[in-house]
Amino acid sequence: MKMKIESSRIIKPFYEHKSPPMKSHIPLSVFDKVTYEAHIAIIYAYRPPTPPNTTIELGLGKALAVYPEFAGRIGKDEHENPVIFLNDKGVRFVEASVSGTLDQEMPCKPSPTLLNLHPSLNDVKELTQVQVTRFTCGSLVVGFTSHHMVADGHSTSNFLVAWGKACRGLKINPLPLHDRTIFTPRNPPLIDYKHKGVEFRSKLEKNGHSLNQAHILEDIVVHKVHFTVEFLAKLKAKASCMNDNKNSYSTFESLIAHLWRAITKARRISGLETTKIRISVNGRMRLNPKVANEYFGNCVLWAFPTAKVKDLLREPLPYATKLIHNAVAKVNDSYFRSFIDFADNKANEEDLVPTADMNKHILCPNIEVDSWLRFPFYDLDFGTGCPYIFMPSYFPTEGMMFLLPSFIGDGSIDVFVPLFEDKLPAFKKICYSLDLLAD
Repeated sequence: MKMKIESSRIIKPFYEHKSPPMKSHIPLSVFDKVTYEAHIAIIYAYRPPTPPNTTIELGLGKALAVYPEFAGRIGKDEHENPVIFLNDKGVRFVEASVSGTLDQEMPCKPSPTLLNLHPSLNDVKELTQVQVTRFTCGSLVVGFTSHHMVADGHSTSNFLVAWGKACRGLKINPLPLHDRTIFTPRNPPLIDYKHKGVEFRSKLEKNGHSLNQAHILEDIVVHKVHFTVEFLAKLKAKASCMNDNKNSYSTFESLIAHLWRAITKARRISGLETTKIRISVNGRMRLNPKVANEYFGNCVLWAFPTAKVKDLLREPLPYATKLIHNAVAKVNDSYFRSFIDFADNKANEEDLVPTADMNKHILCPNIEVDSWLRFPFYDLDFGTGCPYIFMPSYFPTEGMMFLLPSFIGDGSIDVFVPLFEDKLPAFKKICYSLDLLAD
């Protein structure tokens, strides 16, 4: 891809009819501090006609006036507590062009080529970055990066929808809720669950494999799998066929159970090993009272369904699906409250650090699931229509899957599965099989 950077500058909030924030900073919540300390990048592609860069830039400034956290910086206050400074230092805005058409240059799945379509994620001061890339066919690609400690996927998608509204001259509504102090610990604290070894670990404890970066990038391939509505219906029926409650498991639970088994089988792991999945659980609907959908920040914990490899592959699909269903169900209000109490009272005392780590490049024998199925990412309309492609950037972490609604719009699902190249043929052979049997 022959990329030419036309310009790179800082865009600051545009306070059209309102004043800048009165507060100098916002403290990070316990959920912000336990999440990934990393930038996440996503890619949008638009067919012509597309709006001019000036429209996208002005809309961005207006959206930042409503979401000033993204225009700030992460640092520490006078008490050494991590905070977001609301200093309006702005976001990086890059304009670029490619001497080729979108169909010629844009890969349909995550690959190193995508790294050209958004600013670098390394050593970034800005909490948000945008790159708009024009192609000779008139198509437009927008690469967006943001710091995960500022906002989770739910909040980020709300910001992106607001950005589109601002570009179209519409009022941003509903407005975000910025108060991150709502997650208060109980007095006295009530820690009913184990959190050390789950969300937290000791600083001295090793966290995953450490191999040569170049070796990893060479050997890991991100494979895109498309699951049709018909296949998903059959999978859900098979996963639910032994459910005593007579209620069907969800499509998400059924699909994750199937992929857990297929990836584990393709990896050819010893049957005596233990494998687990890290699944994000949104606390907005689980906490009591509920947290408003407009809350801007992080409000996510994780479920960790776990099994012996031999049991996972020997037992039928409903076994794995039930493990997932039960593990997710346990991350309820009681669990979230216990976490808040632990994080506020014990994590600092015991000098613990989060287990969430984007620097791990090999998850085997485990898996991580990033589901974007319920986020309105496809609603980012700058004024000429919604994107026809949306995908994560290139994250070559073995075992870290991304689930997205297919851009076909019929309810089918695309899954991006990073595996070592020598394990990929086995995975391709079985990923559409409804009957996975252990060897």
